[in-house]
Amino acid sequence: MNRLVAPSLLSADFGNLNKDIEMVNASQADWFHLDIMDGVFVPNISFGFPVVKQVKKLAKKPLDVHLMIVDPDRYLERFKEYGADVLTVHYEACTHLNRTLNQIRALGMKSGVSINPHTSVELLDDILEDADLVLIMSVNPGFGGQKFIKNSLKKISRLKEMIVAKGCNTLIEVDGGVDISNAATLYSAGADVLVAGNAVFGAASPVDVIDKLKKS
Repeated sequence: MNRLVAPSLLSADFGNLNKDIEMVNASQADWFHLDIMDGVFVPNISFGFPVVKQVKKLAKKPLDVHLMIVDPDRYLERFKEYGADVLTVHYEACTHLNRTLNQIRALGMKSGVSINPHTSVELLDDILEDADLVLIMSVNPGFGGQKFIKNSLKKISRLKEMIVAKGCNTLIEVDGGVDISNAATLYSAGADVLVAGNAVFGAASPVDVIDKLKKS
């Protein structure tokens, strides 16, 4: 089982972003997680292409880009251009999800699909072969620092069963309310990648928290 950690830069210090990027580079983290929000699909606006481009210049690890935006198909090529290695779109935002995921792969990125807390994992059954990653939102997307939704554990376990039954290599990523207290439980349920924002960047020693998340 994979145990990957992707610190979320949404919780980083944007007044000193270079320092936080260097910290992640030097840590045991595996990916940089970047949340792109448009203020329409979710009730918040984060950052766009200039920040992604700057992170890519400094990052020594893959960029895991999560699009929380409407009509993501318009921007797939640009996110590839600006450095995305993994590109995740929302099930709820894509009219032709199969086409979108295959286009992401055709552009040379890993394809990801995310589902909101109210969306059933069963709806992904027909596209699991097209997704390199499924991101389960364990909070309602849009803001950091929210409380973990416990029902997410059942969704992780069920999704793992579906992936195994199909013989896929699809990774399960979890984002929202992830910290040292629930990391082991999430891995046990079937998670492969943990996204952590406040738990990492709000800690006295972010490097130690990342290490503990990896070893949970």
